Amino acid sequence: MRQQLYFSPTLRDIPQGADIPSHQLMLRAGLLRQTASGIYSYLPLGRKVLRKVEQIIREEMDEAGGQELLMPAIQPAELWEESGRLDDYGPELMRLNDRNEREFALGPTHEEVITSLVRDEINSYKKLPMNLYQIQTKYRDERRPRFGVLRSREFIMKDAYSFDADEESLANSYDSMYEAYTNIFKRCGLDFRAVQADAGAIGGKGGTHEFMVLSDVGEDTIAYSDASDYAANLEIAALPDIYEKSEPPEAQIEMLETPNMKTIEELQRGLQISSKNMLKSILFIVDENPVLIVCRGDHEINEIKVGHAFDSDNVKLADDNQIASIIGTEAGFIGPVGIPEDVMVMADFAVKTVYSGISGANQLNKHFKNVHPGRDFQIARYGDFRFVQDGDTSPDGQGTIQFAKGIEVGHVFKLGTKYSEAMGAVYLDENGRSNPIMMGCYGIGVSRTLAAIIEQNHDENGLAWPRSVAPFDLHLLVLNPKQEEQYDLGEKLYGTLKQQGYDVLYDDRKERAGVKFKDADLFGLPVRIACGKKASEGIVEVKARQNGEMEEVHISDLSTYLSSLFNEC
Repeated sequence: MRQQLYFSPTLRDIPQGADIPSHQLMLRAGLLRQTASGIYSYLPLGRKVLRKVEQIIREEMDEAGGQELLMPAIQPAELWEESGRLDDYGPELMRLNDRNEREFALGPTHEEVITSLVRDEINSYKKLPMNLYQIQTKYRDERRPRFGVLRSREFIMKDAYSFDADEESLANSYDSMYEAYTNIFKRCGLDFRAVQADAGAIGGKGGTHEFMVLSDVGEDTIAYSDASDYAANLEIAALPDIYEKSEPPEAQIEMLETPNMKTIEELQRGLQISSKNMLKSILFIVDENPVLIVCRGDHEINEIKVGHAFDSDNVKLADDNQIASIIGTEAGFIGPVGIPEDVMVMADFAVKTVYSGISGANQLNKHFKNVHPGRDFQIARYGDFRFVQDGDTSPDGQGTIQFAKGIEVGHVFKLGTKYSEAMGAVYLDENGRSNPIMMGCYGIGVSRTLAAIIEQNHDENGLAWPRSVAPFDLHLLVLNPKQEEQYDLGEKLYGTLKQQGYDVLYDDRKERAGVKFKDADLFGLPVRIACGKKASEGIVEVKARQNGEMEEVHISDLSTYLSSLFNEC
């Protein structure tokens, strides 16, 4: 492709509102342009990279037995009513009505559509297992789109769905997709981790993993062991029960006046006591029943773990009115001592270590001191109810927990029968009995993957693409087209390199050499070849973008040199 004709508008300055490198460079290098908030047009350079990523995905999905189809972006609302998600999904679901006032939604995901399709076409165990996937545009009405395509309202996604007869077959499908995803992200040149995760709005009670690209701009926090392969999203990172119960103190429980001491920090300052010896109590409403969760003052209660402990999706923090009605006080003074009998009390494992603690007294501006779990209040069950902290023991017993930031680019779920039961997707087994189909769901954010690749492959001068996803293999520059030797050599090499199978961007523009070098660094193609002052001698300058190594090469040796160079990419 001749750059003089190529639609690749560049920007010298960082665009306003572009806060992270991938967003800045995608705009500056002409990969995309914003059409509206969270909505972008992909220009030719950006589209070529997307196609490279999509091709890698297709090859690995096909190798794993996936079959590609294409489902509609506009989905009937009644399908979402069948699954029970029409009202539960939230305001991110974009809704619209046709001329007959029939309600539709712009698909943020396709569980409902694929389930309705399969229930009408698959009715026998003989047609299972099956894996169907698509690459398509999705829509979510993000409250605050930001970071370019990392959080946008329109995005490109690969979503796959497996259909199996039983849990063993589903486990095989899940493992196959896990391996395919590992291959995909390796081929994209990414440094990533597969971490244990929460199913979230997609649902399902089985296994689930997120594929996280390590990046300081990531919105997710990964908790990982410094001595093993354990890794999990901070939301669900587990903690082992390594705590031993302390003996009760000789001192008995006493009331303290604690005016204006509602928080752990205020109690620390006012009482000069370590937060490790305080009890933090949070009232939840779980399936309409009050539950008090107690943790140590230096820890934070994890609402997702509370839901998992009760196997419930209906977990909410009690509001001020509920606290006043159930406990008779306000948040900040709640405690487990003397709690009403109809309130279940559960405690995090670490509460066992509290010796002579401070807790709320369930009265305004009052706390108890010398509180001991088991002596002064009863605990229905100990469990893992808190967020992990840096330095905690890894749940596999190997090493300690460390933190890293990550960009989620893929997510695999075992859905089980959540959608098949709700929507009547069943099959007949070999005995003629009807059973709900076991389902799995597997998503990759294609446009997010593009941004993640940039976050890990750039420098102060621009992009630095891995060859597997680079929009072109080579950037051929004629530094001074007015010089006949340079122009003729450039034209010759352009034809030769294309014949050798390289995808070449040929900068034949009538621009200064400095402009061409800056654009070449900005575009970040794997190899740059410059026809300059030594063109008359048949010598070109070859630069590898990722490591910056530069070499003068005679054109008679260029083919061999490039083969060696690309083998290292």
